[in-house]
Amino acid sequence: MSKYLPFSHDNDLTLLYLGESYFAALVAAIDGATRNVALETYIFEADAAGQRVAAALQRAAQRGVEVRVIIDGVGTRRSLPFLSDWRESGVSYRIYNPRLFGKFGFSRTHRKLAIVDHAVAFVGGINIIDDDNAGDGTRMSEPRWDFAVQCSGPLVAEISIAFHFQWLRLAPGYLGTPFRHRRRGQRGRLHAPYAGQAAFVARDNLHNRRAVEKAYLMALGRARHEVWIANPYFLPGRRLRRALTQAASRGVAVHVLIGRNEFRLLDTAVPWLYAKLLDAGVRIGEYDVRQLHGKVAVVDDRWATVGSSNLDALSLFLNHEANVVVLDDPMVIELRDHIRQAFAEARLIDPGRYGKRSRWRRLRQWAAYRLYRLVMKALTHGKYD
Repeated sequence: MSKYLPFSHDNDLTLLYLGESYFAALVAAIDGATRNVALETYIFEADAAGQRVAAALQRAAQRGVEVRVIIDGVGTRRSLPFLSDWRESGVSYRIYNPRLFGKFGFSRTHRKLAIVDHAVAFVGGINIIDDDNAGDGTRMSEPRWDFAVQCSGPLVAEISIAFHFQWLRLAPGYLGTPFRHRRRGQRGRLHAPYAGQAAFVARDNLHNRRAVEKAYLMALGRARHEVWIANPYFLPGRRLRRALTQAASRGVAVHVLIGRNEFRLLDTAVPWLYAKLLDAGVRIGEYDVRQLHGKVAVVDDRWATVGSSNLDALSLFLNHEANVVVLDDPMVIELRDHIRQAFAEARLIDPGRYGKRSRWRRLRQWAAYRLYRLVMKALTHGKYD
């Protein structure tokens, strides 16, 4: 499982559940910065959470810390009121693909990461936005379900390099990355007896086009007992779907938790993929207790991933994403328990009832999936299968 991933050991890893714990840890780290702060996010909102983080960034810059921020041109509003304050206080920022179709095509930076003093880093799925902010001017009754990982140790260097290359890509006159970073780490056995084993997995459209997908495929291919996957947008390509069905066919207990009630097209298209998964024995739960935003998985209670990558065409084949893969660390069990709890609250898909759904519903699901697939194949230049 670790053959192609640059694992390092002796990392100190902390699982952060929900934005409240993430923002508290992030702001504390920024307020303690003495040299540099780097932050990259898809959404940076001007609500209470955004104001809190923006103020911490400004305080850091005003005391002489180098502060760099990357925001996405679609995910973050160009009218963000912090931008003028940042310029005045010395915060440097760059915008990834300011237009819908820009210098980098249709791709977005969907990564959520931060690095402070090259000593502590954060990677996960949590944007800079209030937990209950629905993003459309309304408030949700429950905070969105999401995670991040706080880490210190050798892993931080990998995350810092990824941010640095992204910063270079956005420089005026950028013509291409001059060289490819050779990632080094522990590339040995899955269950090597090291503490704090972790690898940083970044997907881009240059050298790491299938990095996240390969990490999942390796884990599923070696699964022997149990798989827990939670993801809001579940429309993976054939390779991942086949890996799930093959694992279930080997007797692995495969559980897939899928978010609902965010995009109507996805709510209609995703169930079209259930048939082969259910036939293989995969257990599927649809979760709508709150907005499921976490992109997480646990395999055999020893392997886990937390990050920004959805299991859909945009994340796996187009957008820039960032995940952390963790081996044999206590946070793996902690994450598994969170997924188990959410799965217990979900609506399980009954294979019998699913098979008896009306012809009209089948037609709608088929049409929605075909429409999604057609659009995604066009946007990903045929990479989505």
